[in-house]
Amino acid sequence: MAKRLLLAIATLLCLCVAGCSTYQPASKVFHEATIQPYRLDSGDRLRITVFEQPSLTNTYTVDQAGYIAFPLVGQVTARGMTLPQLEGAIAQKLRQGYLRNPDVSIEVDRYRSIFVMGEVGQPGQYSYVPGMTVQNAIAVAGGFSSRANQRDVDVTRKVNGTIATGRVPITDPILAGDTVYVRERLF
Repeated sequence: MAKRLLLAIATLLCLCVAGCSTYQPASKVFHEATIQPYRLDSGDRLRITVFEQPSLTNTYTVDQAGYIAFPLVGQVTARGMTLPQLEGAIAQKLRQGYLRNPDVSIEVDRYRSIFVMGEVGQPGQYSYVPGMTVQNAIAVAGGFSSRANQRDVDVTRKVNGTIATGRVPITDPILAGDTVYVRERLF
């Protein structure tokens, strides 16, 4: 009996230590990404207006390779760019033999999706809304399950071109393209 109790305590201790070893607090760069200008990536749908050029004004989607196919100039790199940077890139390409002084304006028509997984009512892919917090994303996904750790969650996002995961409170903001993972509570 004492051996079984000792074995059970040792097993519980190993599980607790193993659970702590995967803990990763969010880095400073991870948090700073939420206050940086929005960076485009695959799945973003853009409303591009070229003033006085109705044939060029349309909605364009950033493809899986990170480009938009724009009339006259072809493929334009969009991944990793801010809206003003992309406006400048398109205007520059249009100046190369197509338009004298193009005036390009871009706004995000639809942001790329977020993903909510783990201990939520309906895990899946959901639309991102600017200003969304982790708590908002969980609410959209049907709320916490009865086994959910409701204090903090793991968020995975692309930061400076690399994938980073950090543990954050549910009040933290999220970005388009983030994956939110709600862990199961231990007790």
